[in-house]
Amino acid sequence: MKENNNLFIPLTIVGVCLIICAIIIGGAYKQGKKENQTITVTGSAKKIIISDFGILRGSLSAISTTENLAYKELQKQKPQLLKYLESKGFPQDKVAFYTVMAIPHYEISANGMQTNHIIDYTYSQRIEIQSTDVQKIKDISLEISSLVENGINFKVEAPEYFYSKLGDLKVEIQAEAARDAMIRADKIAKATNSSLGTITNAKMGVLQITPKYSNMVSDMGINDLSSIEKEITAVVNASFEIK
Repeated sequence: MKENNNLFIPLTIVGVCLIICAIIIGGAYKQGKKENQTITVTGSAKKIIISDFGILRGSLSAISTTENLAYKELQKQKPQLLKYLESKGFPQDKVAFYTVMAIPHYEISANGMQTNHIIDYTYSQRIEIQSTDVQKIKDISLEISSLVENGINFKVEAPEYFYSKLGDLKVEIQAEAARDAMIRADKIAKATNSSLGTITNAKMGVLQITPKYSNMVSDMGINDLSSIEKEITAVVNASFEIK
């Protein structure tokens, strides 16, 4: 009996120690598991930008039965075109002319085959005008086709509108997207009685620059040049530790 009493106390101490160890180990495991947890969220930011630089291009052309006549007809139209552009605020020294191109047109036989006989020639020359007044570029792009009423054969291309401070804006909008990701992650952490730790990973998505109110998206990114008012969207995928 005495022997059993002598064993009871040591066994009790061992049992208590095992329970304490189990509690410590279990708590450490839970804490370690919690510290290893992360949350991944997507943040985004949008901003409206107004183009501050515009380019308009187009082609002046003339057709005649000989190269000489086609070229002369092309040169004949130039003064009228330049006069029109000057009246719209684009003097001659602001108009860039490209190389004159000549295209022969061959006769087509009755069986649909091209022959070696040239029936006429087209001479054409592209021009380009630029301005920081994008509204002026837009207005002239809508009106210049009316020159055909004066015998001027001018084919206008779609104008292009740029935003010159895009480089700085990209950094700013991506930072805003990252902040949005952090705010989202913090709200989710608080909802689960946790706190947000440090960021462990971040991946910037491609920028989408689209016309205003557009919902276009591309995996390669979009860089719209067709509209004066644009919307730039940045997306960031970020992972944070949960404490």
